[in-house]
Amino acid sequence: MRFVDEYRDAGRARALAASIASLCEPGRHYKFMEVCGGHTHTIYKHGVEDYLPESVSLVHGPGCPVCVIPMGRVDDAVHIASRPGVILATFGDMMRVPGGGGSFLDAKAAGADIRMVYSPLDALKLAERNPSRRVVFMGIGFETTAPSTAMTVLRAAAAGITNFSVFCNHVTILPAIKAILDSPDLRLDGFLGPGHVSTVIGCRPYAFIPGDYGKPLVVAGFEPLDLLQSVRMLLTQLAEGRAEVENQYGRVVPWEGNPKALDAIARTMEMRPYFEWRGLGFISHSALRLRDEYAAFDAERVFDIPGGRVADPKACQCGEVLKGVLKPWECKVFGTACTPETPIGTCMVSSEGACAAYYNFGRFTRERVKEATR
Repeated sequence: MRFVDEYRDAGRARALAASIASLCEPGRHYKFMEVCGGHTHTIYKHGVEDYLPESVSLVHGPGCPVCVIPMGRVDDAVHIASRPGVILATFGDMMRVPGGGGSFLDAKAAGADIRMVYSPLDALKLAERNPSRRVVFMGIGFETTAPSTAMTVLRAAAAGITNFSVFCNHVTILPAIKAILDSPDLRLDGFLGPGHVSTVIGCRPYAFIPGDYGKPLVVAGFEPLDLLQSVRMLLTQLAEGRAEVENQYGRVVPWEGNPKALDAIARTMEMRPYFEWRGLGFISHSALRLRDEYAAFDAERVFDIPGGRVADPKACQCGEVLKGVLKPWECKVFGTACTPETPIGTCMVSSEGACAAYYNFGRFTRERVKEATR
C-alpha cells in the first residue's frame, strides 16, 4: 500500500475483523495492551474497538511520555524557570501539565519566562540569541525523542555554547513494561509494541517479554489496519501456541533499530539508578541522565533543585489508567472535574493521553452503549 487512505479501508478492516473473530477460542477472553499513546488515539479516533469481538479487549499502557512525568519534576522545572535570567523551553503539551504548585502556564502568568519550542534545537537557538541568559530545555519523552536531545547536547558542546542546559526527563520503555508484567493488578495475553520507540531501539530488546514471561509482542504501526493486523498476529501466535516478537511495522521499524540514534544516546546519556513514574512509582534503571562528561549541560547540576516528591491528587486515577487497570471513563472525575480545559491528571492533558483520546473521540460512543443497555 502506498497511500494513507489504503490503511483506513473499511472493506479490509471488515476482512481483518472476520479473521480475528475466527481465531478466538470459544469461551476465552483476550486482553492486549497497546503500550503507546499514539495507538490509543488511533483506536478511539477510528473506532478500532468496534471491529473487535467482545472477547478481545485493548487496555492502555504507560507509553505517553508526558503522562508519566511525576508532579515533583514539574515543580522542579518551575523552580528553575523562576530563577533570574532563566528561559525554560518546553514542548507544547507540557505547558498545562499540573504540578503540585501549578502548571507551566501558571508559572508563566506569574512572571517566569517559559517558551514553547518544537525541538531542542529551537532551545539551542534561543541560547545563541540570548547569550546573557541561561536557557534550559525540558527534555521529555521515551527513546523516540532522546536522540534529538542527545544530538543537541553534542552540537552545543561542539559550538561552545555555555548558557544552554537540559533538564533531562527522558524515560525508557522496557523497565515500564517489565513493571507492568510484574504487577499483580493486571493479567495480559500480549502486547501491541510501540512503533515510534521501536524505530530507535528496534525489536530485539523486547525478546525478554516472550522469553521470560511467555507473552507475545507485535510492534505495531499507527493506522487502523496496522492495529487490526497486529491484533490478528497476536491471536495467531496464541492459537499456534507461540510467544514471539514480531514486527508488523516493518515499513518503518528496522529489527536492529537506528544505530546512529542509539550511538548519540550512548555518547551523552546514561541510566539513572531509579526514577519516579507517575502512577507506577520508582522504577530502577528506567530513565536517562547526562553523563559526567556533559555535566556543564545538565540543569540538575547547574541549578540547585529541590527534588521533592508530590503526591497525585486523591481524586486522580491516572496511575490506574496508565497501568491499564482502569478505562478512562471509570475514573471518578473523568469528564466532570477533569476535562482537557481543566485537567487534574496528565492523561487528560497530553496529545497522547488515554483520557484525552477518549474524551475527544470515544465518550459519545460509550454514552450510546450505556443508553442502549439501560
